[in-house]
Amino acid sequence: MENTKMSFMPVRKLMLSMGIPMIISMVLQAVYNIVDSAFVSNMATGGEQALNALTLAFPMQILMVAVGIGTGVGANVLTAKNLGAGNREQASRAAGNAEFMAAVIYVIFLLFGMFGAEAYIGSQTTDSEIAQMGTDYLRICSVLSFGMSFFAIYEKLLQATGHSMYSTIAQIAGAVTNIVLDPIMIYGWLGLPEMGVKGAAYATVTGQIVSFVLALVFHFRVNTEIQNKLIYLKPDLRIIKQIYSVGLPAIISQALISVMTYGMNLILGGISSDAVTAYGLFYKVMQFLLFAAFGMRDAIMPITAYSFGMGDSDRIHDSVKYGQLYTFIIMLLGTLALEIFAEPFAGIFGLSGITNDLCISAMRIISISFVFAGANIAFQGIFQALGAGFSSLVISICRQLVFIFPFAWMFAAMSGGVPENAWYVWITFPVAEVLTAAVAVFLHIRIMRTTVADRCLAVKAEKIYQ
Repeated sequence: MENTKMSFMPVRKLMLSMGIPMIISMVLQAVYNIVDSAFVSNMATGGEQALNALTLAFPMQILMVAVGIGTGVGANVLTAKNLGAGNREQASRAAGNAEFMAAVIYVIFLLFGMFGAEAYIGSQTTDSEIAQMGTDYLRICSVLSFGMSFFAIYEKLLQATGHSMYSTIAQIAGAVTNIVLDPIMIYGWLGLPEMGVKGAAYATVTGQIVSFVLALVFHFRVNTEIQNKLIYLKPDLRIIKQIYSVGLPAIISQALISVMTYGMNLILGGISSDAVTAYGLFYKVMQFLLFAAFGMRDAIMPITAYSFGMGDSDRIHDSVKYGQLYTFIIMLLGTLALEIFAEPFAGIFGLSGITNDLCISAMRIISISFVFAGANIAFQGIFQALGAGFSSLVISICRQLVFIFPFAWMFAAMSGGVPENAWYVWITFPVAEVLTAAVAVFLHIRIMRTTVADRCLAVKAEKIYQ
């Protein structure tokens, strides 16, 4: 039984068996944006403008993903915690309410795509060609975002019950679909019309829909711990609050990536458009590592939440120890890869001149922060699993807002507005992650001494009373 697996399998093995598929799944989410960028950069005409357009649309795409994933994270933790406590009924209600919220989320982004995409893109550029490309791309991704919204829920429900391999299969199928369709739709292969950035958007949403359909099928077939009844789809305000007590910090954490990217676009835009393009492309490469850390975080959360529901202090401590250890290894390897292969990675996009140099310098300077970023991301997952959503939110705000913008503005001013000196801004990221890690360690010690200790004592007292 999966419950036995979650209860008794050694945490170091359980973390790997669940974490590896989740890491693959999350990394494949990064494929969508980087593949689109790689293909549009090689369009016969307008490749550089198309790259800029996708960079401008990227923050809103991150926000859309943030809301879906955050809701899924809340459902994941609440479902796993209830299953750990032996409450199948409440676990099923959590899943049903998450499905309802996926529909609400889709409607919101559908309306944004129809009425807000043009104004959003226009706020970042005065170039009419780039603005039109960005609007076309973002509008399609928003109006047809239902695949992304629902997949985010079913993916996390599969992970909550230990079936992470199935969510990975669904994610792989969607990513492969996107990769295959991108050149066909962008360049007009196989008799299709050449659609440019619109083709990239259609390929993206088609891949998302494929992932959603497969995850839905897997959910009904293998998630036997969760009862799928229509009555559970009825919104329950109490359960929705519980989902978002955990999910909201996750949403804000992801959404702050959007805010940070938007703000960095404005700051770097004051130096040169080359700096904006270089940062946007680097960030898409960096996503592979960040999303790998997010995948490990997604393994830490259900294991820690399940152990917390059981009141098992040893498994909680092991979840923290091995979660941080595996995240450290991932981020260290990623740092070494970027330091060694910075030039070939930048070459994927066919850049030249200052843009290419700035992209390479971004990889070599910002990658110094990855080990600390991984620790901070892992702490966010640990805090969410232990019900300390506010502490998780504090970490998000520190690493993506409080410590980012003041230093970015300072280093941008130091560059003197000279495009070649835009690399000064990259120093912002190591500084912000190190300062945030110090805050995270302090919060972790406090939570373990209070929240975790109280829960474990309560469970022991309950067992003695019984």
